Amino acid sequence: QVQLVESGGGLVQPGGSLRLSCAASGFSLDYTAIGWFRQAPGKEREGVSCISSSDGSTYYADSVKGRFTISRDNAKNTVYLQMNSLKPEDTAVYYCAAKRSSWCGPDYGIRYWGKGTLVTVSS
Repeated sequence: QVQLVESGGGLVQPGGSLRLSCAASGFSLDYTAIGWFRQAPGKEREGVSCISSSDGSTYYADSVKGRFTISRDNAKNTVYLQMNSLKPEDTAVYYCAAKRSSWCGPDYGIRYWGKGTLVTVSS
C-alpha cells in the first residue's frame, strides 16, 4: 500500500511553533519530491513548501519564507515542515503530497496526497 500520513497538527498560539511530519510508506522518498500544501476555509489550496530529492533544493511560498523550514530524513522516509512564528493566517489543513518527479514545481503532477492535518493558530 502507498500512504502519506501527516501528523503534528494542532492548536498553537500565535508566535508558537509546530513541526509537521509526513511519513511515507509503500514507496521511497529517495526519488520523490514532497510538497506541503494548505487550504484555509473558503480559500484555494496553496503550495507552502517543497523539497526536491534530486538536489535537495527547497521552495517556500513568500508568505512563509523565514518562518517555515522543510527537511527530509530519507532513512525514516519522512519529510518535515518546521513552522515557527505562526500567525493566525497560517490556520489551515496542511497536506503533504508526493510529486510525480524528483523535482519541485507546479508543472509536475501529484502522485499521492495525504489526508491532511489541521493547524489552528489562535489564542
